[in-house]
Amino acid sequence: ARHDLYEVLGVPATATAAQIKTAYYEQSFRYHPDRNAGSAAAAARFAAVSEAYRVLGSATLRRKYDRGLLSAEDLRSAPQPSGRQPAPSPPPPRAPTAASRPGPFSAPFDFDAFYRAHYGEQLERERVLRERRKQLRLYREEVAAQGRFRLLSDLSVGLLFLLGIALLYGL
Repeated sequence: ARHDLYEVLGVPATATAAQIKTAYYEQSFRYHPDRNAGSAAAAARFAAVSEAYRVLGSATLRRKYDRGLLSAEDLRSAPQPSGRQPAPSPPPPRAPTAASRPGPFSAPFDFDAFYRAHYGEQLERERVLRERRKQLRLYREEVAAQGRFRLLSDLSVGLLFLLGIALLYGL
C-alpha cells in the first residue's frame, strides 16, 4: 500500500519534489476533464492523480504516508501543496447547452486558465522581478542625470570663477 500513490503518479518512492510536481503536471494536463469531456475514466484518473499529488506534494503528508500514519483527518485539514487555498466547491450543475455537450460543438480546452492555475505564483514572481528591475533602471538613470547636472554646475562655477579672476587681473 506504501507505493500506491507513487504508482498513480508514475514516480519511484525516492522521487524528488520536482519530479513529483512534473509528473503531476503532465498527467493532470493529459487527463483534465476539460480536455476529455465526457470521459468518466479520464475524470477518475484526474481525481486519483490530484489526490496523489495532494499527499506527495506536501512534505508533511508525504512523511506520514511513507510511515503509514496518514489519516483522513490529515487530508481534510492539510493545505494544497503549492500553498494555495482549496478551490471553492463547484456551482450546481446546469442544464447542458450546445457549448457544453460533447461532440463537434464542445468548448475547447482553456489552456490559459490551466496555465494561470498551475503557474500563477511563478508568473506573479516574474512580474514582481520585472517591476524591481524597472525601478532599479529608473533609479540608475536618475543618479546618472544628477551626476551630469552636478558636473555641468561645477564647470559653470569654475568658468565664472576664472572669468572673475580674469576681470580682476585686467583692472
